[in-house]
Amino acid sequence: MDRRQFIREVFLWSAGATLAIPRFHILPAALAAEKSPALLSVAKGEAYSALVTRVLAPLGGMQQFVRPGDRVVVKPNIGWDRSPEQAANTHPQVVKAVVAQALEAGAKKVLVFDRTCNEQRRCYANSGIEQAVLSLSDPRAVIEHIDQRKFIPVDISKGKALTRWEIYKEALDCDCYINLPVAKHHGLSRLTLGLKNSMGVIGGNRGSLHHDLGQSLADLATVVRPKLTIIDATRILLRNGPQGGDLNDVRKTDTLIASADPVAADAYATTLFALPPEAIDSTVAAYKMGLGEMALDRIQVVTA
Repeated sequence: MDRRQFIREVFLWSAGATLAIPRFHILPAALAAEKSPALLSVAKGEAYSALVTRVLAPLGGMQQFVRPGDRVVVKPNIGWDRSPEQAANTHPQVVKAVVAQALEAGAKKVLVFDRTCNEQRRCYANSGIEQAVLSLSDPRAVIEHIDQRKFIPVDISKGKALTRWEIYKEALDCDCYINLPVAKHHGLSRLTLGLKNSMGVIGGNRGSLHHDLGQSLADLATVVRPKLTIIDATRILLRNGPQGGDLNDVRKTDTLIASADPVAADAYATTLFALPPEAIDSTVAAYKMGLGEMALDRIQVVTA
């Protein structure tokens, strides 16, 4: 079943039709180990626009993921009323460069949004992300404030801790979903990386997921499936996350990580904090569900 057919059936179900959300065909970890190593690209540099180009090159460039006419979602972290220097949100220049490349690849529309934790208007403005997208002066690039009417209930058939939740329609009903989290410390999950960034596309009481957060995030990853994950580690928040605020908690690393494998991206990014991949519950849970590779020796790392 392709993505468009899946979305049509979700909409029918939401309207009251009887429907069981289809099962995704996901290889278990034992079979995944027989596959070729996951490809992951790492690039360092202070010119963030060029850095996005460099980190995507080993993966085939943005055109490998975005095709002409595609409707694209770029999902950064815009959750906090913080400046770019405080490292609580994705860097606005990284967001701008990713959106620009999607447009250059021929996207019909590129939509940017997040369900914020602090007041949305302040988050969008003070993160610098709203202005970064608007500065492209391209009507195809749209930064959208969350519309509560767009959250739709979805059965998560592969879920273990989470079997049904409201998910933002735009995150599902697109041709290409690009996950663009910031790498930072988190008081509950130790780190927040790519899998944790999916919290910004779900409705309801998100706090209720924290009792089994790692498995819940892995469950969400069975239905929120990015074609590409780019982790912004240009400056990483080492302590007092996810909100931060103290510049002494930030380390500037000028690093981007990119992979089509969301688990591999999180696994590698974890090492920037001197932690092994297995220290993060969501990484382990997603790996066990066959959603990607977490063993560093099974990840082909290319320095771009």
